[in-house]
Amino acid sequence: MSELQPSVSGRRRIRGILLDLDGVVHVRGKALPGSLDAIARVRAENIPLKFVTNTTRVPRRRIVEDLAQMGLQVTIDDVFTPAISARAFLLRENWAPFLVAHPDLREDFAGLPEQGREAVVLGDAGTYFTYDTLNDAFRKILGGAEFLALANNRNFLDRDGELSLDLGAFVAALEYASSRKALVLGKPSSLFFALAVDSLGCAAEDVAMIGDDVEADVGGARAAGLMGILVQTGKYRAGQEKELDPPPTFVAQNLADAVNFLLS
Repeated sequence: MSELQPSVSGRRRIRGILLDLDGVVHVRGKALPGSLDAIARVRAENIPLKFVTNTTRVPRRRIVEDLAQMGLQVTIDDVFTPAISARAFLLRENWAPFLVAHPDLREDFAGLPEQGREAVVLGDAGTYFTYDTLNDAFRKILGGAEFLALANNRNFLDRDGELSLDLGAFVAALEYASSRKALVLGKPSSLFFALAVDSLGCAAEDVAMIGDDVEADVGGARAAGLMGILVQTGKYRAGQEKELDPPPTFVAQNLADAVNFLLS
């Protein structure tokens, strides 16, 4: 299933890696076996690496702190999230956000314009989703506000080990009610992957995305011109790779297997 092209020395050398976190590096805050060693191996090869996550409940600062507690030292610039993508987009357009998201995420949007053209920004608010909040967002969209979604995932692996409802269902509800399509700024958006690839300083075809979400991670990466490595950990369910066209570049047992494939 490999599409790494041959070179003088064998396979084309991978030039950058985008790595999902939850379900690939760790599950419920505990590092998966072999994942930290696999990351150390990538770093030893001096391959540019970004940690990309679709979480929209936790600010980037806390992601860095949580990874440090697992024994993984990263800088804030090593982590790429939908909120950071959205922040850059809002600044560029000079739009004022109406944020529907978990309160913890608000720090990633501090300092943005408070006046001017308004944009509804929908994140995973969890238990903070209420009818009134969603209805306020709906009315603003009807009134002409821009409609941005931080992600569009169907589900996520929750702390109890079961799948839970993710942001995509709420995005779909507002799209249906307003007859407006959201601009998605997280995975699987091609815009998200383009921004992440640019941050690596590589061409898309030289970058691999490693993830456990067949749609958001691998499908999105493949559509954006990247290699897509699907790992059979986290939220992966048997046979999901058959849903993709084009298929994953490689299906790996875990992160260590994925890294071994890319570096062998």
